[in-house]
Amino acid sequence: MDSKLVLYNTLSRRKELFEPIDPPRAGMYVCGPTVYGDPHLGHARPAVTFDLLFRYLKASGYKVRYVRNITDVGHLEHDADQGEDKIARKARLEQLEPMEVAHYYTERYRRAMDRLGVLSPSIEPCASGHIIEQIQMIERILADGYAYVVNGSVYFDVERYNRDFRYGILSGRNLEDIVANTRELDGQSEKRHSYDFALWKKASPEHIMRWPSPWSDGFPGWHMECSAMSTKYLGERFDIHGGGMDLMFPHHECEIAQSTAALGHGSANYWVHNNMITINGQKMGKSLGNFITLEELFTGSHRLLAQAYSPMTIRFFVLQAHYRSTLDFSNEALQAAEKGLDRLMKGVETLGKLRPSAASTVDPAELERRCREAMDDDLNSPMVISALFDWVRTINQLAEGQQHISEEDLERLRATVHRYVFDILGLRDEKAAGAATGRDYVTPLVEMLLAMRLQAKADKDWAASDRIRDGLAAAGIRVKDRKDGSDWELE
Repeated sequence: MDSKLVLYNTLSRRKELFEPIDPPRAGMYVCGPTVYGDPHLGHARPAVTFDLLFRYLKASGYKVRYVRNITDVGHLEHDADQGEDKIARKARLEQLEPMEVAHYYTERYRRAMDRLGVLSPSIEPCASGHIIEQIQMIERILADGYAYVVNGSVYFDVERYNRDFRYGILSGRNLEDIVANTRELDGQSEKRHSYDFALWKKASPEHIMRWPSPWSDGFPGWHMECSAMSTKYLGERFDIHGGGMDLMFPHHECEIAQSTAALGHGSANYWVHNNMITINGQKMGKSLGNFITLEELFTGSHRLLAQAYSPMTIRFFVLQAHYRSTLDFSNEALQAAEKGLDRLMKGVETLGKLRPSAASTVDPAELERRCREAMDDDLNSPMVISALFDWVRTINQLAEGQQHISEEDLERLRATVHRYVFDILGLRDEKAAGAATGRDYVTPLVEMLLAMRLQAKADKDWAASDRIRDGLAAAGIRVKDRKDGSDWELE
C-alpha cells in the first residue's frame, strides 16, 4: 500500500499515522441517522465525509468493514432519560406500527444517500435488531459494578467509573466541570447523580416500543446501541469510530465509558469527527426556520433557496471544505459549487476527446502526487479539488495545442483523473447520466445550437453566430471556441 494516511484523532487531539489493527483490513464504525424525519442537509456532511474515507481506504488497498448504524429506538429528546421516544411518538400520532415509521424514513434516507453518491456500508444494523446484545452488555457492566438498578431502570454510575478510568477523555472535560454545569432535574431522584445516564429504561404503560429484560419491560438507552453493535461486528478493538462533532459529548463520551466498563479497555483506536454545517452563519435548526431537507434542496422548494440544486452539487459543496472545518451554507456558496462542478466535468469531458502526441510537455505524475499527498494529509479534499482544477487548465491547453502529451501519459492522466474524481471523491457526471436516461434536456439543446453556430461560421454568417453565442451567454452558458469546434460551460 503506497498510502501513508494521517488522520486527526479526536482522542489524542493530534494527527496520527493510520495503522490498522489487522492490516490490510480496516474496521470503521460511524454513527448513522436517527430515522424519525426526512433526511436533511445536516445528514449530508457526515455521510459524504465518511464515504470519502471509506472510498479512500478501499482505493489504498485496504479491505474495509464499514458499519453504519440506524437508530430506530431509544433516541430521546434532549437528555437521554427524558421525553418520549420519537419513533414511538410519531407512531402513536399517526396510528402506525413504530417499525412502519422507522422503515419509511430509513428507506428515504437510503435513497437520498444513493443520490448523493454515498456507497452503501458493509453492514447497516438497526438498534431494534440488537436488543439482546445490548442487554448482555448491560449485564456485564452491572456485574463489574459500574451501573445500578432503580425501579426497573439501569443507570451508568459515572462517579464509580471515573474512580477507575476517566470520564471525559474524548471531549477533554473532567467530572468536576460536568458536575458544576449539570443541573439537578425534578423527578430524577431515582438516579444517584444527574450526570448518570440510562443504559435501560423501564417503559411507562403507554410506551409502545418495549422489550423484556431482567429488569423490566423497557428499552435501551440511546448510547448503548453503538457499544453493542460495534463490538458485535468489529470486535472488542477496532480501528476507526466516526460521527458528527455534535455527538462527541455526551454520546461518544458515554459510549467510551460503557465499552470500557464492559470490556476493560476502550474499543476504537481513532476517533474522527466532522464539523457542522451552518446556514448564513447560524446553526441549522427547525426553530430558526433554516432547517432544509435534502428533498427541498433537490427541488428548490424551501423559501431560503433561490433554485434547485443537484445531488452532485451538494456533494461537491461538502467536499470543497475540509471535513474538520465549519461549512457555511448559502445560495451563493451552492451556486459557486455548481459552477465549479460544471467546470470540472467539462475538463473530464475534454480529457476524453484528447488525441496523443509523439512526446509530452506535461507530467501527469505530478497530479497523482498532489492528490495522494492531499488525501493522506487528513483527507484534504479541498486540496485534491485544487489540484484537479489546475489540471483542468492544463487539459484545456492540451486541447488547444499549447501543450502536448504522449499516448502513455494520456492514459495515465485519464486513469488518475478517473480515480480521484469518480472513485475517491465519488462525483458523477450528472449531465452525461441525464442524457443517457433522457432526463437532461439542456445538453442536447445547447449542442444543437452550437452545431447551428458552427454552420453559421462556415457560411460566414457572423451575425447569426454572434446571436447564438450572446443568447447562450444571456442564459448563463459560456461558449468557448476551440480549433476543432466549440465547448460550453455554465457561467
